[in-house]
Amino acid sequence: MATNKTTETSLSVIDFINSVKDETKRNDCFSLIELLKKQTGFDPKMWGPSIVGFGSYHYKYESGREGDSLIVGFSPRATTISLYLSGSFEKREELLEKLGKHKTDKGCIHIKKLADINMEVLLQMIVNHLEYMQKMYPK
Repeated sequence: MATNKTTETSLSVIDFINSVKDETKRNDCFSLIELLKKQTGFDPKMWGPSIVGFGSYHYKYESGREGDSLIVGFSPRATTISLYLSGSFEKREELLEKLGKHKTDKGCIHIKKLADINMEVLLQMIVNHLEYMQKMYPK
């Protein structure tokens, strides 16, 4: 059975974010850390070499595949910051319409910088995502 490529590591979140060359993106990442830490109550952890995650949950599919994954997270990519939220949380499409400049694919929302989006809308998206995850994967 296949194993997850992206697992929690002991790498330093601060060192990783400090390695982001673009100052605006780096500062946005530090802002996201504060926002997500406050909303989730979890400290940031590295997942693989390039994803900052908050919290974890255990999943098990009907196929028998199971593993652990981050509850919410982000990754500074070459041209965007990828936000990892479920593709199924309440009012997702409605909130995306109000979010501001972004692109989506599956569970990812890609933004260039925080200044391009409505932070209140992002906050509501995070809250709705966390509620969805608690329903899907109760402790």
